[in-house]
Amino acid sequence: MERSHIKQEINITDALMTRINELISHYPADKRKSALLPVLHEVQDAHDNWLSIELQNKVAEIIEIQPIEVYEVVTFYTMYNQRPIGKYMFEFCQTSPCCQNGVEDLMDYTCSKLGVNVGEPTADGLFEVRGVECLGACGYAPMMQLGDFYQEHLTEQKIDQLISDCKDGKITLHDK
Repeated sequence: MERSHIKQEINITDALMTRINELISHYPADKRKSALLPVLHEVQDAHDNWLSIELQNKVAEIIEIQPIEVYEVVTFYTMYNQRPIGKYMFEFCQTSPCCQNGVEDLMDYTCSKLGVNVGEPTADGLFEVRGVECLGACGYAPMMQLGDFYQEHLTEQKIDQLISDCKDGKITLHDK
């Protein structure tokens, strides 16, 4: 399990707790664990887009499950971050259709432009590049996810524009 030694402030506000309870209420009382994925999304969003071990333990306490049950989910899905990440996470699909259409070269190009390796944030914390499994948009390859949105039919020019737009604050990451 990737663990961060960076201390994270746990801030379960009244508003966040109300949202968590609303999510839990969608499931029978004996199936509270079923709310784990949406609860983790809400908690991660409220905590700078990452989940420390301590925060995962807090989620386990709230949902009334064992901490290992939370760790299993957080370590399995790439959408949950176990350390601070770049604000703009370029998540490139690395399955066959994207690879056949040059996504690996685009990842290398993006890393070179940003001066980082895959999986490390830029020094200013603004960007990070990650390879992920299928994003389900094979007809639009090569593609990546940036926040809640897909960026499709990628080229070096589109990558340059995305980086510029991110730096200028023109990119919306979430549809909430």
